[in-house]
Amino acid sequence: MNWTTPADLRAQVLKLWDRGVLLASMVSGTPIFPRRLIVKGPTSAELAQRFDDVRKWIAGLNSYEKLYRVLWRDVNHRVLGSNSVPDEVWIDTLEDALGLIGRSRDAERFASIVTLTRERHPQLISWLEKRPLRALELIGEWPKLLDIISWVQQHPSPGIYLRQVDIPGVHSKFIEGHRSVVSELLDLVLPQDAINDSVRGVSGFCQRYGFQDKPTRIRFRILDPDIAFVPTGTDQDITVTHDTFARLALPLEKIFITENEINFLAFPPISHSMVVFGAGYGFEMLAEARWLQNLRLYYWGDIDTHGFAILDQIRAQLPKIESFLMDHETLLAHQPQWGKEPKPGRRDLPRLNVAESALYDDLRQNRFGTQLRLEQERIGFAWVETALKKI
Repeated sequence: MNWTTPADLRAQVLKLWDRGVLLASMVSGTPIFPRRLIVKGPTSAELAQRFDDVRKWIAGLNSYEKLYRVLWRDVNHRVLGSNSVPDEVWIDTLEDALGLIGRSRDAERFASIVTLTRERHPQLISWLEKRPLRALELIGEWPKLLDIISWVQQHPSPGIYLRQVDIPGVHSKFIEGHRSVVSELLDLVLPQDAINDSVRGVSGFCQRYGFQDKPTRIRFRILDPDIAFVPTGTDQDITVTHDTFARLALPLEKIFITENEINFLAFPPISHSMVVFGAGYGFEMLAEARWLQNLRLYYWGDIDTHGFAILDQIRAQLPKIESFLMDHETLLAHQPQWGKEPKPGRRDLPRLNVAESALYDDLRQNRFGTQLRLEQERIGFAWVETALKKI
């Protein structure tokens, strides 16, 4: 039997709930009721063949008649005569719809935060209309979220760490845990000049709204034993903030950047040189160090499409950087160490030079093998030392 049941009617209204339509109408005031539901009932033949089933079906629909309105139609049958069967079902009010799906209490709770928001931050009413189900999930935290919005409105671009925000009952971990929704709300209430629109996403929350962010750190090793920060005679493996790195003044000639930590640690001594561990920050941080522009810069990455994509990316910030050990000779000399690149790239890389572009094309067109890669740590150390002597 595929006749519409009370469960089917409830499912139709639940779809409206799941789409946020019911709660959104509470915010906008736009009437969505009366609303007709889809009803499929027995045919004239089924009425005769399954008369008892039809009676039970009608009784089932009638059991919820307080929550919807049933319209009937007359069916004339040559044996049974004239009979009335349900033809249409209508939900007349929002309250009836909520009662049918058991969401009346949720709607009352949602109405309470709509009222609170209208009183405190009417600019956020549009967000409640757009994301009512998300707001309902946050109902316990909503007053705190409004407190955060009020504080930032009163202290635009505060220039302090989140840990320093002093709101009664709100700790910094709460703000950090709700950065996504707080960001959506702040975008609606703050003036444009209080938002750094070049930064987006949860990770850029602090920069976007003018909070002090945890500083990016740059790790490097001084490769010349005669140039030392600390006169200990030990390996100079140093990590500093990018602001400090940008202000260094060292008697250097060459800077090597590598993505592999073991290569970074094993990089051999070279006079007037430094090696930078390139993982964990954008290359624009290096570009802020103006003193690098007067040095010879080298990037050492894997010989695969991803490695050349990083080289292309870093050249957007440091145009004069050269590649190191990312050439045909190195690749062909280490054939036993070849591996496979999981997801090779295919896009054009306009910042590669002629030799680099030729090797990149060989890789992305699989001329030496399918998805070929040579990881930098697989290159023989003697080969590395020989290449360093040449430069």
